[in-house]
Amino acid sequence: MHHSRLFSFFSVFLFTVALGWSTTLSGFDRVTGALHASRPDVIAEHGMVASSHPLATQIGLDILKSGGNAIDAAIATNAALGLMEPTGNGIGGDFFAIIWDAETGQLYGYNGSGRSPQSLSLEWFIENGYDEIPRRGPLPVSVPGTIDGWFALHERFGQLDMPSILKPTIDYARGGHPVAELIAYYWELTVPVLSEYPGFVEQFTIDGRAPKEGEIWKNPGLANTLEAVAEGGRDAFYKGDIARVIGDYFAENDGFLSYEDMAAHTGNWVEPVSSNYRGYDVWELPPNGQGIAALQILNILEGFDIAGYGFGSPEHIHLFTEAKKLAFEDRAKFYADPEFADIDVDYLISKEYAEERRKLIDMDRAAREVPAGDARLNDADTIYLTTADKDGNMVSLIQSNYRGMGSGMTPPGLGFILQNRGEMFVLNDSHPNRFEPGKRPFTTIIPAFITKDGQPWISFGLMGGGMQPQGHAQIVMNIVDFGMKVQEAGDAPRIHHGGSTEPVGQNTVMTDGGVLNLESGFRYETIRELMKKGHRIQWSLGPFGGYQAIMKDPEFGVYRGATESRKDGQAAGY
Repeated sequence: MHHSRLFSFFSVFLFTVALGWSTTLSGFDRVTGALHASRPDVIAEHGMVASSHPLATQIGLDILKSGGNAIDAAIATNAALGLMEPTGNGIGGDFFAIIWDAETGQLYGYNGSGRSPQSLSLEWFIENGYDEIPRRGPLPVSVPGTIDGWFALHERFGQLDMPSILKPTIDYARGGHPVAELIAYYWELTVPVLSEYPGFVEQFTIDGRAPKEGEIWKNPGLANTLEAVAEGGRDAFYKGDIARVIGDYFAENDGFLSYEDMAAHTGNWVEPVSSNYRGYDVWELPPNGQGIAALQILNILEGFDIAGYGFGSPEHIHLFTEAKKLAFEDRAKFYADPEFADIDVDYLISKEYAEERRKLIDMDRAAREVPAGDARLNDADTIYLTTADKDGNMVSLIQSNYRGMGSGMTPPGLGFILQNRGEMFVLNDSHPNRFEPGKRPFTTIIPAFITKDGQPWISFGLMGGGMQPQGHAQIVMNIVDFGMKVQEAGDAPRIHHGGSTEPVGQNTVMTDGGVLNLESGFRYETIRELMKKGHRIQWSLGPFGGYQAIMKDPEFGVYRGATESRKDGQAAGY
């Protein structure tokens, strides 16, 4: 009997290996047949929250249960993540959101990215010998836009008062919470890198080291900051003592961000843009973000029978990669702050433009170089969360400090680190994304949404730098082309192409085709066929992104939630 069971186990194991490593026993043996799913969709009627930390998800859910709406829950969840996952976000960073408002039946977009210091110039960088903006320290810091974003959304759509929304995070910041596994891992990697910057060790380590998995972490400075914001509003952050502490800190540490820069900040309500993919309208925010790259990829792929080729086929991966190359050439050359650059977004995401770009794809050969599009157009660690409530409101929200925990610049007593998003500017006077005072840099963080026949369908996103538009397109393909449910769509093995036109804006030209990273789960026969086409394949731990999603089930009216199996998160409803 023992030998029989052993033989049976190895038979299943070998069969599983033959199908691909991501076809694990937990997914392959699901009686409902969802081949790639690590777990089923979470289904609930009255509300849903999906985030990258279970405690943050529970805070958002509690807000919904106490009478708050999806907007209140999104702000509360984001605040909690800034405390609990400082390796990916915080109130020193930027903020973007797409909101489905059930009352008006419309989507609204908010761009909460901050601008560069007014006293810093491209000429200063050149005169001081810089050929690119440093990754860390005072020079890549731009104004943090998150707090302004919270209050903008709350003023327009919120239901509970801000002290109630922020209280759970304030309590956790004072009383402590246990650090999650993946967050502890990234925190430990970050401490040696950021310890040289003033204020970091004192506020983001325990006796000079990162907190360990399960260890209780407290942040009283952040609790005080959030209390001041809850009581005094967004001006307490941008025009009060907090802004003065920030301005004094940068003046003392060879920086340029000033009180005046903080006081002048405002985010912007923007119109989401969309493209229809096989009957579904996929929505993104326009630049200075990279969301339209996902729409460009999907427009190009719509001309091919992706479903007919099948998930994981050589054709599926090849076509996706080639479409991504074309979109990212445009991304590298044209995306910038629209207040400083003329970007023909409508043309970039048009079907006519996609048809022209599609002609450049060779089904049998991976492109070594591709041109950017029509010259008339020329001029990453994050969190993503989504919420939905009983009235049908839905929020797609993404927030980041950019590289991990940000610049390292940690003003005394405030309990947060400033972002290094300004690193994304380029020091090239002819480029649309060149550094200029008071300008928003190109940014990678993008929320997404899908509607069907004018009705809300899926609020989703996928963090991870340049992986984000690639991930958005893959999620849409997994659901629309391959018929996956929302959880399986995120669990399925992912494709990441990089190493060609990045970093953005350096006017690089792809000459070697870049590198194609594949998660485990794709068949060896497929990889061999891709290599024959000239793709350079590498196994990699990432970046493959972090995904959350909520679907409004059109048949039963319930919500279906999904969370990223690669992270520490949770989707939960009631």
